[in-house]
Amino acid sequence: MAKIDLKPLSLAELNALKKRVDKAIERHDKQRKTKALAALKAKAKELGFSLGDLTSAGTSKPKAAISKRKKPAKVTHRHPHDATKTWVGRGPRPQWLRDELAQGKDVADFKV
Repeated sequence: MAKIDLKPLSLAELNALKKRVDKAIERHDKQRKTKALAALKAKAKELGFSLGDLTSAGTSKPKAAISKRKKPAKVTHRHPHDATKTWVGRGPRPQWLRDELAQGKDVADFKV
């Protein structure tokens, strides 16, 4: 590969050269991908499949993974006098519940 002397080039010329190089790299990558895709399609056809048959088989999610979506937490504990104060039973206990427990009440007393 021939060396190019970049020292005499201005910043604008260097940026223009960079853009041309980036475009050349993109074209090169696109050509390689096109050739690879054609080779894969030919191999799949040789084996009696379409490329879509082979690629869609690995994309379906198992039912177990689909059912593990996050669901909104259900309120499991509620303040006896203020319904806006709730706790779902995860994380640290809220202050209102700690205060009630300190007075001798049981967590089960606040279950919904």
